[in-house]
Amino acid sequence: MKDKQQFRANLLLLLAAGIWGFAFVAQKTSMEHIGPYTFNGLRFALGALSLLPMIYFFSRRSSANKDAQINKNEWKKVRSAGFKVGLILFAGSSLQQVGLIYTTAGKAAFITGLYIVIVPLLGLFLKQRLNLNMGLGAFLAAIGLYFLSITNRLTISQGDLLELIGALFWSVHILMIDNYSRKVDVLKLSLVQMITCSVFSLGVAVCTEVIAWSTINQVIIPILYGGILSAGVAYTLQIIGQKNAQPAKAAIIFSMEAVFAALGGYLLLHEHLSSRSLTGCLLMLLGMLLPQLPRIRLFK
Repeated sequence: MKDKQQFRANLLLLLAAGIWGFAFVAQKTSMEHIGPYTFNGLRFALGALSLLPMIYFFSRRSSANKDAQINKNEWKKVRSAGFKVGLILFAGSSLQQVGLIYTTAGKAAFITGLYIVIVPLLGLFLKQRLNLNMGLGAFLAAIGLYFLSITNRLTISQGDLLELIGALFWSVHILMIDNYSRKVDVLKLSLVQMITCSVFSLGVAVCTEVIAWSTINQVIIPILYGGILSAGVAYTLQIIGQKNAQPAKAAIIFSMEAVFAALGGYLLLHEHLSSRSLTGCLLMLLGMLLPQLPRIRLFK
């Protein structure tokens, strides 16, 4: 039974990774007409709205077995957890979206995928041991990042740097979801985190960007994809899937997001990577996969 639950969880996480991968294309094309904070504010608002029917349906089924005080206490826990997770989501999505102005969808996805290495490294602060696979994986990923992003002048582009910083926040987001998804209702948690992210994004957009319906209408399809599928569906799949998946294993499945993004960038945006960049992608992919393989032992 446990194996069946884990298999289903892995499928849900892989589906989320596929949706997120192609979402990089939607996010990239939207930047031609609207600002990054406007896009994020609208997509997460749509994501929150798409969850309301499901939350209403499941709440009616469960409320009959709970009194009003229990429901009130449950929402209090959800609001606290969702606000914290939403702040991290706001930071990660903002860095990712702004970074896409200066880099390609494929490169952004591969750099974002470094959370596969960062998640176990952050485990060191939680007193978790770092095995040889993780150490070698981090080393390969670092070399891959050099080939993918560092220029001949030993500098990293602005967009790639923003994506790299964003990967830190995505790593924290995975760990926080792993913690809270086991304590509160997953749909309500997803709703609150999206509302939080949307409010902060729109707040920044009002202060720094020009918001006009005429420009929003030109990218309505990317916004709908980013809102309903990428935000509403995929982030909920993440929360549901991570209830029965370990953070490190969830991260390796999420790393497939980079493959889907590179494929989407090639097919839809006609993005091409140089041989140097392809080498970097290959090394990063190996670095992402290595921590999930059977442990390397130097001594028996």
